[in-house]
Amino acid sequence: MNSFFYKITAWVMSVVLLASTFSLTVNMHYCGDTLVEKVVWAKAAGCGMEMNQPTTDGCSIDKPNCCDNTQETIAGQDELPQQSDQLSWNKQVFVATLVYTYSQLFAEPTTKVVPFRTYKPPLVVKPIYKLDETYLI
Repeated sequence: MNSFFYKITAWVMSVVLLASTFSLTVNMHYCGDTLVEKVVWAKAAGCGMEMNQPTTDGCSIDKPNCCDNTQETIAGQDELPQQSDQLSWNKQVFVATLVYTYSQLFAEPTTKVVPFRTYKPPLVVKPIYKLDETYLI
C-alpha cells in the first residue's frame, strides 16, 4: 500500500511541476471591437477584411485598418527554487503533519475495534415475539 501511495504522490508532484513551468501563448483577432478568433499556439487566421497596403508609391489609402491582432503570453517559471533546507520550523511541522495524516487515510487499521465487546444483553423475562405474536419468516 505504501508503494502505491508514493507512486501517486510522485505523479501528483510531477503534474504540479509541469503546470508551474508551462508557458502559454494566445493569439486573438479583433475585427473592430469584436473578438473574431482566439487561437492557442498558432497564428490567428483573421476574418479576411484586412486592408492591404498598395504596392505602388503614388497610391495611398487614408482609411485605417479595422482589424487588429493581439497576442497574450502567460509565462511559466523559468527557474525553480532548490532551497528546501531553508524551511522555517512551523512549515516543517506543517509538512510533516500533512504527510502523516494523508498517509494514514489509506492505511488499514492493525486491530479490529469491536465497540460492543463489553455490552451485556438484557435478561429475557418473557418472549416478546410470543406476546405480540410476531414471527420472522
